[in-house]
Amino acid sequence: MSSNIEVQRICQFCGKEFTAKTTVTKYCGDTCAKRAYKARKKDEKIENSNKETYLIKIQPIEELKAKPFLSISETCKLLGISRRTIYRMIERGELNTGKAGRRTILRRSDLEKIFD
Repeated sequence: MSSNIEVQRICQFCGKEFTAKTTVTKYCGDTCAKRAYKARKKDEKIENSNKETYLIKIQPIEELKAKPFLSISETCKLLGISRRTIYRMIERGELNTGKAGRRTILRRSDLEKIFD
């Protein structure tokens, strides 16, 4: 289908002005179209990589949310606070603890009650 339309456009990749023969043309030529495609694919790969990294990063926190009892270090990761802060909360009586041998264990439901 041929057209007699001549529309002045600006290439979305290089920014140069060109004459387009259709109303949907985005690029001044095949070279810019290919370069734009490669740039788009590169951005998609970077975005997918960032999503995978985020999911790997958040996975341990999701596992901690499923546990009914947490150690001090797991509580630190879950709440994003230091060990010393947790020990201070225990000393003030804000958190109830239990002992399993030498290990101090906190009930996750007690952590949720703090924020209610």
